[in-house]
Amino acid sequence: MRINLSHFEAAFLFALFASVVLGVTTKKTTRERLNYGAYCFGCFMLALFAIGWAMKLGHG
Repeated sequence: MRINLSHFEAAFLFALFASVVLGVTTKKTTRERLNYGAYCFGCFMLALFAIGWAMKLGHG
């Protein structure tokens, strides 16, 4: 079976997994891990949309 992901889906999964890893490896308590993981995920998604719009505007 082959998985065929769009660019957005692949970036979303990367953001999700990277946020989980960053949250788990950098914080000590469960609450801090959840908060930091959510913060990282939000930053990844914000960057994804900002860069996507910049590319769209740059290509005319």
